Amino acid sequence: MTPRIRGNDYTVLRPPALGSSWTPRLRVSVVIPAYADQAKLDLTLAGLARQTYPADLLEVIVVDNGTEPPLRLSEIRPRDTRLLVCAAPGRARARNTGLAAATGDVIHWMDSDVVPEPEEVEAHMRWHHLAPYLSVTSYLRFTTAPLPGPADVARTDDLAKLFEPAEPHAWIEDLVERSDGLVNSPRPFSIHIGGASSVSARLFERAGPMDPEMILGQDTEMGYRLAQAGAVFIPDPQARAYHLGPSMRMRDSAPISRVSHALVTDRVPGYRWLRTHPSRQWKVAQVEVLVDATAGSYDEVRGTVDGVLAGTVTDLAVVLTGPWDELAPEQRAPLKDPNLDLVLLRAHYTHEGRVRLATTVPDTQSPYRLRIPPGWVPEEDGLGRLLDVLRGRERGLVSVLLAENAEGVTAARLERTEAFSRAALVAEEGEDLDDAVDEMFGVYWVDGETFGFRTAEEAPAFMSARAAYRKRVKAEAEVERLTKEVERLREQVTKWRGEAGRWRKSAVEFRREMGTLRRQVSVLRGQVSALHRTRGLRGIARGLRRPFTFKKT
Repeated sequence: MTPRIRGNDYTVLRPPALGSSWTPRLRVSVVIPAYADQAKLDLTLAGLARQTYPADLLEVIVVDNGTEPPLRLSEIRPRDTRLLVCAAPGRARARNTGLAAATGDVIHWMDSDVVPEPEEVEAHMRWHHLAPYLSVTSYLRFTTAPLPGPADVARTDDLAKLFEPAEPHAWIEDLVERSDGLVNSPRPFSIHIGGASSVSARLFERAGPMDPEMILGQDTEMGYRLAQAGAVFIPDPQARAYHLGPSMRMRDSAPISRVSHALVTDRVPGYRWLRTHPSRQWKVAQVEVLVDATAGSYDEVRGTVDGVLAGTVTDLAVVLTGPWDELAPEQRAPLKDPNLDLVLLRAHYTHEGRVRLATTVPDTQSPYRLRIPPGWVPEEDGLGRLLDVLRGRERGLVSVLLAENAEGVTAARLERTEAFSRAALVAEEGEDLDDAVDEMFGVYWVDGETFGFRTAEEAPAFMSARAAYRKRVKAEAEVERLTKEVERLREQVTKWRGEAGRWRKSAVEFRREMGTLRRQVSVLRGQVSALHRTRGLRGIARGLRRPFTFKKT
């Protein structure tokens, strides 16, 4: 049974130790695109000639990309080595030439200025024997040491003696460290580098060849497509090689990023921070919406498609499936045409750039695909909220319950493309793909009403762009007014706090004066009491000094 890896957690696999007594059986094709620099190519071939992986399972294909004078194969090379010529310039074209000629179960890209350690190919291949959907990348060190001869490489027991000191591939090693070896990386495909990566040939059948239009950034774009085909990405620190000289990015980082970002942005929706425009369209949309035009009336299908197009998620494309190539519109009695609704849909959407008419469900490179039955419309931000659920929980499928009756359940589905691609690779015969997706990524159900899904009849009217603009301007003006009012109130509160402070200070002074007055009153009261006592005693003394007089009765 094929192992089922959850997300990118390849740690569930247990590859054999290098040099142990395991039995290789898969054939590997090492494809080397090369242009000029014969001396470096000779060192690459010398490094491959001393690999520990069985020679009868290793083929090497060197593709000369139009060098003048032509490149040649050095004497020190693997036994099964071929030299092909691709005169059309471009590394992608050279790689595709080698890919087309390769016979291996695994394709191992290697640049013509990379010298592998003796165990490098074995390190890659021990992983590929465990699962058929892996992409393995070597750890490169970049050396500026003087070039040795091919014989020196072939007979040394330690390449470090020839190429150290050297620098690591810093940004890749940092990415690997920050993401627990890519296990927790949201974009593990970023690790795919053409200089020293290997991929199952089965994955290339699904992902397709290199894109010749990519003059830079080919490796990242290829890695993204491999991810959508179901790949798991593994950085193996025991697969090691030396890169002769600094990389292009080391030499010219800013110009390289400027060019590669311009090309990658159009093709890799995963780099969302590069897609800053709020409404423009891209070659590969973030979401592909799939609607079966034969499953509903013209009004139902139109309601669904127009509702999706009017939502907050603008980075999307709609695929409308139906027998479009079979339609022959009735000219004399169009109202009696049994295919009238399909004819109307084709006329309505043929010139809409975000809608594509397809006779069958096509393969997709979009990372997400929404399957929605005609007649149902998500609220304006409904799709955006569903995407938040799928991304936040790292699920493979979010199913939306729309209706349920005696006939069954009506549901929409937001699918993660890589999850279903991988499920197709591992599912047993007759197994429901949803079950395999649930095991490797997870399946989640939500209620359609909670996410604002309604029937087309119940959906509110669309707001025009200008009406939305006016509403936004009005809202911004109200926000500005309220902001000014808040500032005014804050100033008033500050003023009141100042006055309250002064009042508190006056109150303290008043309390002090009252205390002084109370003490003075207390003293005066004591003095008055003393005075009263003194006067009373004097009156008594005077009375005693007077003689007593008795009246006669």
